[in-house]
Amino acid sequence: MYVRLFTTLKLIAISFSPLQGQLKNTGHYRPGKLDILQKTKDKMAEKDVKTMEVEEETLHKIRITLTSRNVKSLEKVCADLIEGAKQKELVCKGPVRLPTKRLRICTRKAPNGEGTNTYDKFEMRIHKRLIDLHSPSDVVKQITSIHIEPGVEVEVTINDA
Repeated sequence: MYVRLFTTLKLIAISFSPLQGQLKNTGHYRPGKLDILQKTKDKMAEKDVKTMEVEEETLHKIRITLTSRNVKSLEKVCADLIEGAKQKELVCKGPVRLPTKRLRICTRKAPNGEGTNTYDKFEMRIHKRLIDLHSPSDVVKQITSIHIEPGVEVEVTINDA
């Protein structure tokens, strides 16, 4: 067996049955080196098997959208979700902080049109966070089973990666 090492560091084994006898006769055949290369090839084959096992589980791109009026509870839920994803060793991106929506209402204080023109201004701020995960769908069920603070809305969308 003749083994050639390419610049991409991939081992490609090419067997030359007529040349094997010539390599042994000329002294170029070194059993020790071929044994090391065979062990390396076996290790690479084991890694290929492991990656095939991972690929058998279909990975989904999962986007978790969190919406709340309370920033502290929203950040706590985000931290818990990311901590759970890191414990499961998943690829996690986020939390992405989207711009805060400010809903404003200005109304007159007086119920009738008389008196000084005085106004009340009301404002509601809506905070939004995005978390992206790449994982099988059954793992997400385990991650999202954490306690979610009241007032935090969770939306989960699953896409094929």
